[in-house]
Amino acid sequence: MAYHHYLGPVALLLGVLLPVHATSMREHSDTVLQAIPAVSTVQADSSDTKEVKENRFSIDLNMLTRGELRKGGLSNEKEDDDQATFIIERTLLGMSYEREGLAARLTVQHSGTWGSNKTNSLNIYEAWVHLKAKNGLFARIGRQNLSYDDQRIFGADDWAMTAMSHDALKMGYEGYGHKLHLIGAYNQNPENMSGGTYYSGGLQPYKAMEALWYHYDVPRFPLGVSAVFMNVGLQNSDLNQDTCTYQQQLLGTYIHFHPKRLTAEAAFYYQMGKEEHGIPVGAWMASLKARYEFNDQWAFYAGYDYLSGDKNFAVPPKGRIGVTHHDKVRGFSSINGSHHKFYGAMDFFYITTYVNGFTPGLQNLFAGTTWKPLNRLSVDLAYHYLATATSLSNADRPLGHELEAAVSYKLKKDVLLSAGYSFMRGTETMKVLKRASGDRQLQWAWIMLVVSPKIFTTMF
Repeated sequence: MAYHHYLGPVALLLGVLLPVHATSMREHSDTVLQAIPAVSTVQADSSDTKEVKENRFSIDLNMLTRGELRKGGLSNEKEDDDQATFIIERTLLGMSYEREGLAARLTVQHSGTWGSNKTNSLNIYEAWVHLKAKNGLFARIGRQNLSYDDQRIFGADDWAMTAMSHDALKMGYEGYGHKLHLIGAYNQNPENMSGGTYYSGGLQPYKAMEALWYHYDVPRFPLGVSAVFMNVGLQNSDLNQDTCTYQQQLLGTYIHFHPKRLTAEAAFYYQMGKEEHGIPVGAWMASLKARYEFNDQWAFYAGYDYLSGDKNFAVPPKGRIGVTHHDKVRGFSSINGSHHKFYGAMDFFYITTYVNGFTPGLQNLFAGTTWKPLNRLSVDLAYHYLATATSLSNADRPLGHELEAAVSYKLKKDVLLSAGYSFMRGTETMKVLKRASGDRQLQWAWIMLVVSPKIFTTMF
């Protein structure tokens, strides 16, 4: 392979980035970095100049343990008792290094279910190097999380037991209210390093991904606007059927308006191209959300999400096989988003698939309130009305009503205890689509402890 063809662009990039100055790294490696203070010298007197220690090294821990009791809502083809109780844990141990113009981070991740030796996993969650120049140009290369805007399209999905990360190169510019990020990723299986391009899936479901994200904060006005374009190369999971890489695109915008106690958000995204089987895609989603803080203790929020769905959606009766031909995929899919933040806390939608793999879309009308009686205590109550976006040939659109309650208490500055309970009265449609239990009484309760101390920090 002619590697020398790539030396020119690499040399040009290094030529821009080597005269580095201020950089930064958030404690848990957020994508938007604050500047690392520039190295300075302290002059003791006219004859002695003492140099400040310029290197910082730290070790941090994030340990999450969550117990769950779940009844109904997920696929249940056998129609038996679908109640489940389990405890899961995830541990992130991170090491960070930073100095003037240079930052690096390595994070090891372990996750699993208590008592199981099959679901345990130990891997590298983050391993990246970040360079930043004085003129605002930067580059980050390696395994990293990508989190933008409200995390609907790109998110770390921190609720999941295995937080999401990407093997990617991110380059861009940040300054004067402008942020421009260019992202590129290319995935390969080790056995194909000597030849072949088929990728059977691993860290991410895509073969290749290119994205361009731009954000602008209006000066002296509480308005931020983002635009994103993403191209994803997808391959059929069955190598014997198809080895082509199909390209799928996403284009959209996100707006955030925050005058004093009011916060308003709006988003629109459109998907096109082809999915992994070569079927054309034409899907979209839109969302609106507003939150108003009456005082430091009380806040109210409400919003609406609409995700387009496939037409002629039908579920065959039990014991029968049904096939519906789709000439175009109209169900919106957020490949890299933080799904748990949206569409109800019980994760019935866009976490697990519907019967037959296609989706009738989703409408999510919600409202809630947040109460903080104490500095360390927070209570959240929410209501969701859920329905399909498209009409079904053998069921109605409404899916049900979901009620949610969550409470969190900060035991210490780095120890958070939280718990929640959700109840959904599912309709007959929910039973048909998700194979819910016969009485359609769907419940979910959880309790979680998160310990996230900074173990060690030193300057040298």
